[in-house]
Amino acid sequence: MTMEKLRAEMTAFFQKLYIDQQKVLVFGEGPLHARLMLIGEAPGEQESLQGRPFVGKAGRNLDEFLALSGLNRAELYITNTVKYRPVKQSAAGNTVNRAPTQEEIRLGLPFLKREIALVAPEVIVTLGNVPLRALMGRQATIGALHGQWQTWEERRLYPLYHPASVIYNRALKSVYEEDVVRLGAFFRESMPQ
Repeated sequence: MTMEKLRAEMTAFFQKLYIDQQKVLVFGEGPLHARLMLIGEAPGEQESLQGRPFVGKAGRNLDEFLALSGLNRAELYITNTVKYRPVKQSAAGNTVNRAPTQEEIRLGLPFLKREIALVAPEVIVTLGNVPLRALMGRQATIGALHGQWQTWEERRLYPLYHPASVIYNRALKSVYEEDVVRLGAFFRESMPQ
């Protein structure tokens, strides 16, 4: 199995599933066999327009926090649990982001697991509740587990708040910074260069 084959399978599956809709898939990016894999929930508007994960406001926050940690985005593999933008109509009639449904997560999870197997990261970092619960089960919550090492299928897993959470709740910024700095320190000290 190659990443190209997996992406072709995802494209065919979601085109057939959503035959009447134009779902733009945003695939993961970064080096295959990256030591660290970040998993978000789903693309937003800018990600769908540019075809890249974490390029909007949340992406700018992520880049800022990665700089704090000493981690280099170019060395990481970044993806999402759901590969297309979940949307709804706002009261004003605008198309806005929404959280993925359990069904969307269920449909995307087998592809995500295959993507993880292809990248084979030493460490998985989940960004927010959606990827954390997708991998660890619905009982897992980011509020309880952020910044604490977990194990998922014999891999190290490190839950972080989603970078967008800091946009909506500024009180989380210092907690998020501490967690990211701790991740960076572990990555530099404990993993072979």
